[in-house]
Amino acid sequence: MATAAPQLQGEIKKGRASLVGGIAVGIAVMALWWALARDLGFQGTPPLLLGAAVATAVAAYIRIADL
Repeated sequence: MATAAPQLQGEIKKGRASLVGGIAVGIAVMALWWALARDLGFQGTPPLLLGAAVATAVAAYIRIADL
């Protein structure tokens, strides 16, 4: 009869690469959002705040998904 493999013990190590990658992707998303908003004629603070929120959400998703 086969025995089950031992369970891995320890914590998930959060790498620096996922942090740097998340920040880089967040900056890229914000730059693309800004360029698209400018080309479409949207001006003012609300489109930029929405872009910052989207960029933050994408950066956080990249950081968490890369663990």
